[in-house]
Amino acid sequence: MADNSELTGQITQSLSGYYDVRTAAGQDFRTRARGNLRHQKQKPVVGDRVVFTEPDDTDHLGYLLRILPRTNVLSRPPVANIDLAVVVTAAKEPDLQTSLLDRQLLSLEQQHIQPVIYLTKSDLLTSSEWTALQPLIAGYRQIGYPVLAPRPPFSAAALATLVGYFEHRLVVLTGQTGAGKSTLLNHLNQDLALATREISTALNRGKHTTRRVALYPVGAGLVADTPGFSAIDLATVDKTELPQLFPEFVRFAPQCRFRSCLHLQEPGCAVKAAVADGAIMASRYANYQQLQSEAAERKPRY
Repeated sequence: MADNSELTGQITQSLSGYYDVRTAAGQDFRTRARGNLRHQKQKPVVGDRVVFTEPDDTDHLGYLLRILPRTNVLSRPPVANIDLAVVVTAAKEPDLQTSLLDRQLLSLEQQHIQPVIYLTKSDLLTSSEWTALQPLIAGYRQIGYPVLAPRPPFSAAALATLVGYFEHRLVVLTGQTGAGKSTLLNHLNQDLALATREISTALNRGKHTTRRVALYPVGAGLVADTPGFSAIDLATVDKTELPQLFPEFVRFAPQCRFRSCLHLQEPGCAVKAAVADGAIMASRYANYQQLQSEAAERKPRY
């Protein structure tokens, strides 16, 4: 094609400097980044919506011209414009830590990504442990987070329910190391199994990223084949933004005596009253206090 007309599409795979782009019509093109784009601070990643040229007859490659504005972007995995994140959380081995779970949820709230919590390894719990876990599950559901806690952990019904959330969405899996992200990926799409094994091999060599990231169709959505890592950076969240990332705090905050209430030592705090009444989980509030303490210790950025 001599005219090299411009097209728009979404990057579905990144591999060693090459980017596969799919148009709204479902056509796939292999592209590379133009020099001016490579010198910009913003590097193309899977999920980016881009403008590119059609491939020419010489090297059969199109060229990325510019990246369209992103709604969000993650660094691990490097994916942009994410709609939904499945937070894979082990019920046991490793033990469920609400502090880590809440940090993951807050990070997603900050990026405006809808979380779905998927509980794995429920089959390792005794009956009494399983019963003791139910109030925690109910608490997160009450906040408004979908929680899938199947027993056995990868039942067909649970997987079907999960895939139902994927419709017309770009999805990533995130969670603590050892929680079962790779196993869940394999259950969702057999094509993801090979990609996951390749990533695991790279990780065993001590690497923290893989050079290949791709999106695979699952149900009516697209799922990134690279599971997210558990390192959560909330260093950019200040003390005034933090309460806004707790949806249940936002519901009670208008009833606080002071509009600028941080829900710590202030009198007339409706959030603290809700914690005392059991309307807000004590574990969530304790984790909030810890995060506020960390925010207070950070040096201000100028």
